[in-house]
Formats: sequence, C-alpha cells, structure tokens
Amino acid sequence: MSQYSRLYLIADPSLQSAAALQRASALAQASGASLHIVTIFELTTSMRRLDPTDQVQLREHALTQYRNWLEEQAGVLRTKGIQVSTDLICSNDPLEEILTQVAELQADMVIKGAQLDSELLRTFVTPLDWYLLKECPVPVHLVGAIIHPLPRTVVAAVDMAATEERAPGLNERIIHTAQGLALQCNAELHLLHVCDLGLAHFADVLSLAWATDYAEDLRAAMWSAFSAMADRFSVPPEHRHFLVGRRVHMVAEFIELKRADVLVMGRAQRHGLDKVIGSTAEHVLHQIPTSVLVVGTA
Repeated sequence: MSQYSRLYLIADPSLQSAAALQRASALAQASGASLHIVTIFELTTSMRRLDPTDQVQLREHALTQYRNWLEEQAGVLRTKGIQVSTDLICSNDPLEEILTQVAELQADMVIKGAQLDSELLRTFVTPLDWYLLKECPVPVHLVGAIIHPLPRTVVAAVDMAATEERAPGLNERIIHTAQGLALQCNAELHLLHVCDLGLAHFADVLSLAWATDYAEDLRAAMWSAFSAMADRFSVPPEHRHFLVGRRVHMVAEFIELKRADVLVMGRAQRHGLDKVIGSTAEHVLHQIPTSVLVVGTA
C-alpha cells in the first residue's frame, strides 16, 4: 500500500540539494507518488547593487539557468517513470507561496536539503527551514548526509515527558509518520526515548538522596509510559530503546550506532521563533549530521 501520493521538493542547482533530490526520487519511485519540484530565486545583495539594466539582464540569465536546470532534472526523473511537475518561485519571501502550493497540491511531505558543514559536522539550517518547521502543516524532511537514497533504518524519537497540553498527540504522530515511512521503504523501525534525568541539577538545589529518589521515580514512570506506547504500536522488543543520559548526546550516539537514515522527531508550537521546536530537535538539527523528518502537533 502506498503511503504517499504527492511529494513536494524544494531544490536548486547547489550541491546541498543533491541528497534531497536523491531521497525524493527514491521515495517517489517506491510509492508511485507524483513529485513537484520547486526552486527559489532571490536577488543577492551584490545583484541589487548593480544598475537597473545590468540587474535585469543578470536576473533573466539566472532565471533561464534555473528553468533549464529544473527541466533537466524533471526529464531525468520522468525516464524513471515518475510524474514530475516544476515551478520557479521568484521571491525574497517565498514561504507564503510554498505553503499555498503545499495546500493546493495536498502534499504529504515537504523535502528540502540541509547543508552539512563537513568541518564542524553540523547541519546548517536556514531561516526558511525554521519557518517551514514552524508553519508547514505536513511533515518536513530536511535531508543532510545520506547513505541510502531509500531509507533502510528509521528511528522514531519520542518524548514521554511531553504533556498533552503542550503537545497533544505528538508522540502518536511521530510514530505514525515513522511507521508509514518505514513501511513504504521496507525499512527497520526503531523506537527511541532518552530519559534525561538531570540528576546533577536536582542535586545542586536539593539533597542528593531526594534527587536520587526523584530521578528513579521519574525513570520508572517514563519506562512504564514508553513500554505501554511501544506495545500499543506493536514495536518488537528488540527495536525498543530506552536510554538514560544527556538527550542530544545519547540521540547522536544512537543514530551513529544504528547508522540510521532518518530520525523522525516532533515539534511543539510555542511562542517565539527560538522555541518553535523542542530543545532536543533544535540541537539535533544543528549538531547531528543526519536526515530528520519533523512532524508537528495536529
């Protein structure tokens, strides 16, 4: 059964889009979904400094190159049997047009490249990425370093400490999204929760004995909730991973150990752009060189 009908890819001729293009192509082939490819053209600061005549000429030349690149990519994908459409967005604020297209196309997923800094092993997330994560009503797949175009290992990272008031149904959406992706790709699905007890913090402000008891009670409660959720979604025992430690560090180690292709995690709507997604997701996006699929609350 196909999990996707329409995929929406944001790409451009830059190297950082190559992995996203491979991932989108592989998912479209596996699911039989149509693929809409969008590239965004924005005037650079140096182009704006040119006199109007030169600016128009340079703009038209650049637009022609972008259109040719789009058609070239679409032609290659069509030879693979993929139904492809393209569009060129000319805007310095493309978010509104992207969201309109996503809604009109009823896209199942937005796919976009995330630039990897090879020296720092960090993922560079652009302002557009952050706004997509905040505003996009469908899952956003930021593709960084990839090993397999079609994922073989998918990790669903849930947060058992998340309350229904703050993020109603978010853990369920994370697992449903990860299960759908794994099923489409015939990939392994792993369920992960990192219990960050913050014992040192409690010990600083309270007695060590009280902090230890509190941490153990918290761990037990999280373990019980995690096990119940894994049972509900029929996750095999060997694919359940309940870890204790610093959250981002443990997630990074686990992703590296499993050589995971996609980490599925959630974002909760909060106030302020710097709190758009949970602290774990925010740090993962910056520090872990992998591909992430971020889902929001309904």
